[in-house]
Amino acid sequence: MTLSQLSSINCDPLDIEGYFNACAAFRLSGVAQPFWRDWPLADPHLFLTPESLHHWHREFYDHDVKWCLAAVGEQELDFRFSVLQPLTTFRRFHCGISKLKQVTGRAQRDMQCYIVALIADAAPHGIVIAIRALMDFRYLSQATTINQEHCQKILGALVEFHKHKQDIIACGTRRGAKSKQVLDNWHIPKLELMQSVVPSIRQVGSLLQWSADTTEHAHITLIKDPADSTNNINYDAQICRFLDRQEKC
Repeated sequence: MTLSQLSSINCDPLDIEGYFNACAAFRLSGVAQPFWRDWPLADPHLFLTPESLHHWHREFYDHDVKWCLAAVGEQELDFRFSVLQPLTTFRRFHCGISKLKQVTGRAQRDMQCYIVALIADAAPHGIVIAIRALMDFRYLSQATTINQEHCQKILGALVEFHKHKQDIIACGTRRGAKSKQVLDNWHIPKLELMQSVVPSIRQVGSLLQWSADTTEHAHITLIKDPADSTNNINYDAQICRFLDRQEKC
């Protein structure tokens, strides 16, 4: 919280509940001086880095894809995905993407390879530019080696998106997840997190090294695959026994 934000909150300091309610109106936590403020290297914005799998790729599927489906039409975009030429190592979406369930990070990355080309002549021009700018941001941010020139290109991609993002609202393609009501705001945490990518790169280097892909895949090899060999009763003991026997073998 900044001093200007704190000064704008009119509330009795002894009324704790009222104070936090007043802070909530500004989307603030109400914490001005955290307990770790004097600890070296303990600021979360330094050691909690953006993470590509859950932040960038999930933002693409949760928001960018929904904007494209609304702009082009579910039936039309599904058709365009279904007629794509099959390519080795890339998933083929033969039934489209609008009805997919439990989409993996790999599938999200495969969609990203096609999305700009598939909406280019069907979606409004401003939306195509905004989607392409976010795609530029993702690809640039995943580089294994990033210098100052790359950082400027990443920032430039974000600036281009913000210049054209109002076209997404103007066309009515930004909608609620459940109500499908047209929204006129940009309260998207994953989108806001993109602002911290370049500062984080300057602090810790390439963010690709902090990807959660490895730990997410461990959930398959250490939980899901062993669970398939159980009788669906008392999972923990049977999974541990399976892993113990596998290690001994």
